[in-house]
Amino acid sequence: MNLALFDLDNTLLKGDSDYEWGRFIVDHGLVDRNEYESRNAAFYEQYKSGTMNIFEYLRFALAPLAQRPRAELETLHEQFMRERVEGMWLPAAQALVDRHLGAGDLCAVVTATNAFVTGPIVRKLGVPHMVATTPAQEAGEFTGAPRGTPAFQAGKIERVEHWLESLGLHWGSFDQTWFYSDSLNDLPLLECVSNPVAVDPDPTLNAEARRRGWPILSLRG
Repeated sequence: MNLALFDLDNTLLKGDSDYEWGRFIVDHGLVDRNEYESRNAAFYEQYKSGTMNIFEYLRFALAPLAQRPRAELETLHEQFMRERVEGMWLPAAQALVDRHLGAGDLCAVVTATNAFVTGPIVRKLGVPHMVATTPAQEAGEFTGAPRGTPAFQAGKIERVEHWLESLGLHWGSFDQTWFYSDSLNDLPLLECVSNPVAVDPDPTLNAEARRRGWPILSLRG
C-alpha cells in the first residue's frame, strides 16, 4: 500500500482558499473592509515568510464563522465556490490526484486552512480523506476557536499520525509515501515521506528542494 498526501493552497489550487475566503467576505460586506482586508493581507505575508503565529491568525480567521448561522455560512460557501474556487482550479492537479487514486493509493489533503473552507473543495477534488485545522463547534454552530492542534507546520505531522492511527495504520504501513507542497511551512512533513515533491514552490522551498535533490513539479504550465 502507498500513501499520497497533498497540500491544498497554491499546490492543488492556483491560489490560497483561506486568503480568498477572507477577500470574499470582505467583498460581500460581511466584515469591516478596512480592518479585515489589511489584517488578512498582513497574515498572508507572514504565512509566506514562515513567521505566522497560527493561534493569533485563527482567532482572526475563525471569528466571522461564529457571527452567522451555519445555514447562512453554507449558502455563502456555495457562492464562494462559484465565484472564487472555480477560477483556482488546475486540471493538472486533478489529474495528479486521479493518478494516485487510480493506483489505489491512500490519499488525503493535508491543509492548514480550516475544514469549513476546505471541505467542499476537497470533496470536489474527489479526495476521500482530509486532515485540516478544525474549527470548534457547539450544537452545529461555530464558536470562533480552533479545536485541537492546528494542521500547520509540525502540527501537520501530529494530525496525519493521529489520522493514520484512527485507521489502524502508521508510517511503516506503506511501501511508498508522497507529499506534494508549495510551501516552506511544510518542510517538516516533506521530511517525513519517502517521496517529497515541491509543487510550484515558494523561493525558500525551491532552494531547499534543489539542495536536497527533491523533484520540483509545476501544475500550472
